[in-house]
Amino acid sequence: MQSFNFDQVIDRHGSWCTQWDFVADRFGVPDLLPFTISDMDFATAPSVIAALQQRLHHGVFGYSRWQHDAFLSAIQHWMQTRFNCPVAEESIVYGPSVIYMVAQLLRHWTQPGDEVLIHTPAYDAFYHTIESNQRRVVALPLRPDGQQWHCDMQQLEQRLARPRCKVMLLCSPHNPTGKVWRPDELKQMATLCARYDVKVISDEIHMDMVLSDARHLPWSEVAQSGWALFTSASKSFNIPALTGAWGIIGDATDRQAWFRALKQQDGLSSPAVMALTATIAAYREGAAWLDALRDYLHANMQHVAQRLNSTFPLLNWHPAAATYLAWIDLNPLGMDEQQLQQRLIHQQKVAMMPGSTYGEASRGWLRLNAGCPRAKLDEGLNRLIAALQSG
Repeated sequence: MQSFNFDQVIDRHGSWCTQWDFVADRFGVPDLLPFTISDMDFATAPSVIAALQQRLHHGVFGYSRWQHDAFLSAIQHWMQTRFNCPVAEESIVYGPSVIYMVAQLLRHWTQPGDEVLIHTPAYDAFYHTIESNQRRVVALPLRPDGQQWHCDMQQLEQRLARPRCKVMLLCSPHNPTGKVWRPDELKQMATLCARYDVKVISDEIHMDMVLSDARHLPWSEVAQSGWALFTSASKSFNIPALTGAWGIIGDATDRQAWFRALKQQDGLSSPAVMALTATIAAYREGAAWLDALRDYLHANMQHVAQRLNSTFPLLNWHPAAATYLAWIDLNPLGMDEQQLQQRLIHQQKVAMMPGSTYGEASRGWLRLNAGCPRAKLDEGLNRLIAALQSG
């Protein structure tokens, strides 16, 4: 059995890394210990590195294509073996990133002024992408219910029935709450969207990051009409800097429009060959590494719970079912979010995402990226606890 050392600390300074080298862009201060943007501090799978080295040794990096058996069959293999989900080869599409693909399809399916429903709290790029394309956000708040997050289906139906609500942008599993949608929830949402002729874009970039016994069900398994599923190996195998994402678009006419926009309007006909190489290797040979990683991340999240709850029993925080992003309600401690951020940044020299980033209703929450070696995580928790205790 292969073993992988996720405790190894790798210095990312000087690698043009968003999380480490450019932390001042968001927090205003350089050289903070970051637990922010959702990439991890681990080297990618050895099988991916070996494939990249082999391709690099070839030495020629001309224009490339993604519509070939090596890439398409790797996706089919992954979806079948990990999710028992068959994927028709002709339904697969490609793009430079999941958010680009979301934006492109929003432009195809909606007009300026149309409404896009999202579940809140929501990944901040959802707000930016919708609003920067002159569409309007319709928010449906998820409600905490014990250790779960609840979607009010009556409220969902009311919002889907609005005349200008044209798309539901789903995050599955959900960021930042870590919710894994149950099959009955997904089926009910699919039925409601079909009833009101609302199309669905399902961002499933966290699909491989279910850390519990819950099962991720791809939207393609419940979809009824007008839908797309977008994802990437980038989150699971920590390779977002290579760029590259893929998806499934259910309708052939929509796919044709997609390819016209991608190639003719935006001129994106040649994907990054290293992204293709890495994705194929990840999906064909990376399963053992990913399983070991998920075990490590699960233990990290349990460690966050143990340390926070032993120090602040009022929190009673429980890890979510998915993602390595600890979504923590600090409101029971009665500390103002802005004041806490000032202490974290200026006193403790640490960067963690304030809850209001994901919607004003989440002020007082905190998103902590636990995708890192345990030593770094412990140091971050030391600083967070010190900031909370200094009040």
